[in-house]
Amino acid sequence: MTRILNDYDDSTTALQVVDGLDLTGRRAVVTGAASGIGVETARALAHAGAQVTLAVRDTAAGDRVAAEIAETSGRDDVTVTHLDLADLHSIDALTASWQGPLHILVNNAGVMDTPQGRTAQGWETQLGTNHLGHFALTTGLHGALAAAGDARVVSVSSSGHATSPVVFDDLFFERRAYTPGLAYGQSKTANALFAVELTRRWAGDGITANALMPGGIWTPLQRHWSDEQRAAAEEQASQAAAAGLFHMKTPEQGAATSVFLATSPQVQGIGGRYFEDCHEAEVVPELHGIWGVLPHALDPDDARRLWDVSEQLVTEARSSAG
Repeated sequence: MTRILNDYDDSTTALQVVDGLDLTGRRAVVTGAASGIGVETARALAHAGAQVTLAVRDTAAGDRVAAEIAETSGRDDVTVTHLDLADLHSIDALTASWQGPLHILVNNAGVMDTPQGRTAQGWETQLGTNHLGHFALTTGLHGALAAAGDARVVSVSSSGHATSPVVFDDLFFERRAYTPGLAYGQSKTANALFAVELTRRWAGDGITANALMPGGIWTPLQRHWSDEQRAAAEEQASQAAAAGLFHMKTPEQGAATSVFLATSPQVQGIGGRYFEDCHEAEVVPELHGIWGVLPHALDPDDARRLWDVSEQLVTEARSSAG
């Protein structure tokens, strides 16, 4: 299997990725599009001609972003819908109300390093929001994605996947001490595995999925960090840049790989892979800085098991609510 490479790099922006592309007639949903790289992902898709829906918790913030994107893109069809990925009822309301085909689904929203907590369904917050919420959303939109004929699902993962595989024996930290970083890493591994199994199951329906690492970006994702954690991270980023390992990106640069996977002809019909800086990452035994992907994030057996477990959890949650 040949790695997908190109001339893009860590300075490429989302708007540069769609330069010359025409997405007229294509419909896209971007979760978490009220802040950070979600805004720039939605903006680039709209600029290229897609009809974009911002799926957000804070619809007032979403309305402000939609208006701003409409002004800069010249489009008047950017819409906003409520979505709380930590509550299955909110997810099901969105999927039930969606009508017509869906060509692009960017599972961008997420939380990071949260204090120990639970979603509305009792799932650990980070796995419940970052993975199980998106799992329920995506599977609920399967019919719409299949109707598109050539749909793409984009799963925003992270180099944080390196800190933990999916621990099937204790998904929700019920028997081990809760560590915010491990919980985040597990959820980001799950995001990558989801793309692997979705492609295996749904490629026959014309649906593919890929995962990505957007890069290091200062966004509201770090809101749960203490002042000390933020200062330490800034020092680490400075040292990494000086050593040539990586440099922090702007949100416009951070959104580039999501937009590449959502739009590029180079990945048409290709799925189950992990990307960074708009090219396919190398599978490595350990990360080089923040680059590369560990084997556990692409393991096909774990991907199948995670899908089955996720399906069971979502089904049981819906049954208990009914």
